[in-house]
Amino acid sequence: MDYQSIAIQESYDGQVAEITLKPAPANIISSAMMGEIYHFLAAQQEITQRKLVVISGEGKHFSFGASVEEHTPGKVGDMLPKFHRFIGAVLSSRVPTLAKVTGCCLGGGFELALACTFILADAKAKFAVPEINLGVFPPPASVLLPWRAGDAFASEMILGGEMLPAARLKEQGVINGVAEEGTLDAVVAAFIEKVILPKSAAALRHACAASRMSTAAHYEQFIGPLETLYLDGVMRTHDAVEGIAAFLEKRDITWTNE
Repeated sequence: MDYQSIAIQESYDGQVAEITLKPAPANIISSAMMGEIYHFLAAQQEITQRKLVVISGEGKHFSFGASVEEHTPGKVGDMLPKFHRFIGAVLSSRVPTLAKVTGCCLGGGFELALACTFILADAKAKFAVPEINLGVFPPPASVLLPWRAGDAFASEMILGGEMLPAARLKEQGVINGVAEEGTLDAVVAAFIEKVILPKSAAALRHACAASRMSTAAHYEQFIGPLETLYLDGVMRTHDAVEGIAAFLEKRDITWTNE
């Protein structure tokens, strides 16, 4: 497959593959990118020596999130189910996945990272689900954040919409590790060499499936009702349509609270 929205690189004699989101600086997760990552991950399940898939962003940032243009009323009904299937595919990957996060990790980009088996971040990385600022909410994060960090922290992120530093998310158990500024590549390499490479690929796949079974099942249980709440609930409000339009038109938002 000829990939346009991502770049692929293999290392460690094919035991590790890295997906790089692009183009910088935003690395927006479009429907096209979802399809390419979905296709690539599906193929990894058949490569017997593959032990890890790393996901990173081109340039200084991981991702500014999903395409706002695809959240407009005429497009969101097609895009959102695709995005939810995409996140589900990352969650259910038997090959472990690792989000390597630098810079901004926002919205759908943060939800992609949340779906990965591991998250390692640079000390200056910032995380947020800012959808509330556009009058909407993040369905996958609404499932995965409370499951991983508890209701209090999930509510703070989802209703607050503010960017939080990597150290705060490490404290809450959302991410696995924080590297000192400028050392993330070395930290990820050390993790791969110490934790991943010495293991059997077959054992890693079974252990990954076992450790993520409850999370994947929890996601499948709730993502459907949340998708309905989004499409038939919030997207039928004036403020959701106004918030998205104002963002695209680069103007102030006028809320009516309806």
